[in-house]
Amino acid sequence: MEERNESQDNRELYALLNLSPEASDEEIRRAYRQWAQAYHPDKYQAPHMKDIATENFQRICEAYEILSDPHKRQIYDIYGMEGLTSGLELGPKLNGAEEIKAELERLKKMKEREKMAAHFLPSGTILANMSLPGYLDGGGLLQGMAMTSEIQSHLSKRNDFTIAGNLAVNGGEGGGAANALFRHQLSEVSSVEFVASVGLRALIGVQTTRNLSSHSTATMGVAMSLRDGSLNLSNLWTRQLSETASGHIELNLGPQSSIAVGWQKKDQKRSASGELKLGTGLFEAAVHCTHRFSPKSLGCIVGRVGSSSLEIEVGGGRKLSKFSSVRWLYIIGIQGISWKFELYRGGQKIILPILLTRHLDPVFATGAFVIPASLYFVLKKFLVKPYYLRRSKQKALEEEKESSAQVKEARAASEKAQKLQENVANRKRNRQLETGGLVITRALYGNQIVLNNLKSSSETSFESTSDVIDVTIPLNFLVSDSGQLKLHEGVKKSGIMGFCDPCPGRLKELYVEYVYAGNQYQVWAGDYEKLEIPKGSHRI
Repeated sequence: MEERNESQDNRELYALLNLSPEASDEEIRRAYRQWAQAYHPDKYQAPHMKDIATENFQRICEAYEILSDPHKRQIYDIYGMEGLTSGLELGPKLNGAEEIKAELERLKKMKEREKMAAHFLPSGTILANMSLPGYLDGGGLLQGMAMTSEIQSHLSKRNDFTIAGNLAVNGGEGGGAANALFRHQLSEVSSVEFVASVGLRALIGVQTTRNLSSHSTATMGVAMSLRDGSLNLSNLWTRQLSETASGHIELNLGPQSSIAVGWQKKDQKRSASGELKLGTGLFEAAVHCTHRFSPKSLGCIVGRVGSSSLEIEVGGGRKLSKFSSVRWLYIIGIQGISWKFELYRGGQKIILPILLTRHLDPVFATGAFVIPASLYFVLKKFLVKPYYLRRSKQKALEEEKESSAQVKEARAASEKAQKLQENVANRKRNRQLETGGLVITRALYGNQIVLNNLKSSSETSFESTSDVIDVTIPLNFLVSDSGQLKLHEGVKKSGIMGFCDPCPGRLKELYVEYVYAGNQYQVWAGDYEKLEIPKGSHRI
């Protein structure tokens, strides 16, 4: 498989003039004169040929206008046509490529900063606690609610500001708090945060984070309560244990001192984490495991044990769209049996815990797990999966239709260009035949898999497939008077005049059969690969 970088996508104009990206000003002028003569509208009398020539002549002139101007060429080489049309203007002329590039980078960063400053990242959570036993005892189904909301703003590359608030109501009592956090990046390895909170937990604090090494990070903070003036000191150390695992130790000193040790491990399909926390009258331990069955579905199991809790959560989730997902969890513990439904949409989250019973009845516990799990698999098989299959097929058909229209348009443009090239290509071909020079007898460009079949198949008719186009005429047109043909490295061949991309998104290749000095030759070349013919190594 060929590798390429973003700069290679900004070379279509070089392909149009069959130039190397390192071409000199004189080479650009010479190529322009050659192509302008071939496509000048005044050479054609027939109205339809004149229209085709005018269209392609304008493309040649536009390419020359950009590549012959050092400033425009520099912008094009770095940012492509988007850089020329998106307002990245240089203003006063600058000397040297490095100055131009530096100015472009400055303008681009300024636009990014403006975009970041105007970009806010909101998130929020709504939690509604429901109780079926409470409802059956004559109380309400809804036992309590909590809401949190947060807005994060990137003030600059180094500064972030976050404001947040939360409200909670439970059993006729409630309260809330508002928080503000300012984060400043001191350097590439350290940052500092200032936090203030009013409400139930009124406090002010500061903490700093520093990367001790490429594998270790330390965070230290201090916070003071505005109610009683008490101080709380916190320390957190994290270390990368391997490529997929990390561990941490957290120490809190204050009115509620505690120490916690934890670990996390995550790869493409599985993730697991655990934590043990000890404190004054406090003991908590938790383990969380998740397995991703497919890109859209996962299963998880959570176990918790502590001074006042003992429970297990089992459940799964599914991705509904690019921004939405749902989860269902079955919870059994000393507090009873519950279901928990979670809906995620963008940065927003809705959580609905439903307490089914406070008693640990084995039959009820089994039914509370088996019935909804069975219902999910039935709905998935007979409703959800067929729906997504229909939707994916419809989307594929729409994309194929759109791509087909684009390919059809590109093929029509390449056929028009080849009509203009045909007379000159035939003259060059006849001249080369007379002198025993280079003659392209067959050239195909398109899907790499289709063309590779030529190497292992006796089939010879590949021109009819929609993934391949015949480019014999354009290559004969490019043969020099000395009997040489050169296609430059790093320039996508679909941009060459008379070529097009017959299969967008797929790897492409060029196959050429040619005659030179009475001998037969053939060669394959990748889409960005350099090609020089004739060559002795191509001889059959």
